[in-house]
Amino acid sequence: MGNVSKKILVVDDELKIVEVVKSYLEKSGYTVIEAYSGKEALNSFEKHKPSLVILDLMLPDISGEEVCKTLRKKSRVPVIMLTAKIEEESVLEGLNIGADDYVTKPFSPRQLVARVEAVLRRSGDPLAPLSSILSFNDDELVIDTLKYEVKRSGEAINLTPNEYKILLTMVKYPDKTFTRDELICISLGEDFNGYDRTIDTYIKNIRQKIEPDPKNPKYILTVHGIGYRFGGE
Repeated sequence: MGNVSKKILVVDDELKIVEVVKSYLEKSGYTVIEAYSGKEALNSFEKHKPSLVILDLMLPDISGEEVCKTLRKKSRVPVIMLTAKIEEESVLEGLNIGADDYVTKPFSPRQLVARVEAVLRRSGDPLAPLSSILSFNDDELVIDTLKYEVKRSGEAINLTPNEYKILLTMVKYPDKTFTRDELICISLGEDFNGYDRTIDTYIKNIRQKIEPDPKNPKYILTVHGIGYRFGGE
């Protein structure tokens, strides 16, 4: 059993579903954390840092979509949506906001465990986008990773390919402070011919374009003596 260290957060307001899913996952060697509301899910996520989240769309307090959006702002954790809605739109909406897969109710617990294993195998790709549309500070900054579009307050912004890569790298790891070297390696690749200070020029250009007040940035923050990190909410 290679799954012993993998914790899975199961979020559903139906006790019976949680119990069934839990027993099947535990048989497969996973550790299961239960949550019965959106608020409980977000608290448990912070506390336990699970490897994957199984998330019901219909929750009593915060919708599953909202929970998923909130998780996506701080984590790349894989999310499998449980949905009773057969309508395609809600499923597509779920995938747009960053769910990795979905299972419609009623489902077979075995099928769900198989999906969990497949998603965990796939989720090793560190640069897969968190979701196709990322929005920060009440839609002030919106990034569409499928169309490579960035908008500030609804206006499209032209970033160069390198500026876009640097911004996206920082957005994908919002809690991480990047050194200049890391930003060059991850965003621009090893074969980039430039000095690490070139990053400062890119950062300055990105700030001019996306920050409402480039002199007091709130998206691209300087961490003195180390480098930069992303600060969007």
